[in-house]
Amino acid sequence: MADFRNYQNRTGAGAQSGAMIDEGLRAYMLKVYNLMALGLAITGVAAYLGFNLAVQDGHLTQFGVALFQTPLRWVVIFAPVAAVFFLSFRINRMSVGAAQLTFWIYAALVGLSLSSLFLVYTQTSIVQTFFVTAAAFGALSLYGYTTRRDLSGFGSFLIMGVFGLIIASVVNIFLQSSALQFAISVIGVLAFAGLTAYDTQRIKEMYYAADDAVMAGRKAIMGALTLYLDFINLFMFLLQFMGDRK
Repeated sequence: MADFRNYQNRTGAGAQSGAMIDEGLRAYMLKVYNLMALGLAITGVAAYLGFNLAVQDGHLTQFGVALFQTPLRWVVIFAPVAAVFFLSFRINRMSVGAAQLTFWIYAALVGLSLSSLFLVYTQTSIVQTFFVTAAAFGALSLYGYTTRRDLSGFGSFLIMGVFGLIIASVVNIFLQSSALQFAISVIGVLAFAGLTAYDTQRIKEMYYAADDAVMAGRKAIMGALTLYLDFINLFMFLLQFMGDRK
């Protein structure tokens, strides 16, 4: 995966004025947030359109049967995973335009995979959970951006926690334990809440005023992808608490 950390420490870098850094940093972070927001918008539209194409008058259409009840569903589930790994490992060899297009495709694939949520939860609860997630994400990201506390130690711990969540989720597929699922949901919310603040601080530290347009663009895309993943996962875990099932 592309490693964009500690660019501030490059040898031979000239002195940068505080005003120039602040102005450039604001523009850089604004681009990160704009890319993330557009990715979320694409995901939302893809999920809504996918559901409406799959379900009409309370019944699955041919598209819906193919999407939810055939092996195609596994393609839809794992295609976003393949896309995010492709983008993460190939971004150093991609143009900014190609990387951005890959991000949009990834966001659309995630939306298609999340269209099944409309079969499980009411649309009202999905919308309400989205706005709660947006408010929580905004506050946590603002904390990560403004705090002077080094969150790197917490980040390592939280990433280990995410791996633990993945393992526990796989185990619970076979156990079907409601208590374990509740614990996974609680830990998931806490883990991705912490990661939102940690990742925001890390993305901020990736900024380097002397980067050319290509490097700055790649960093912004990877930053947007990271925060996008934090938002989606936080939303999914909160939905398990707040969502009204049909």
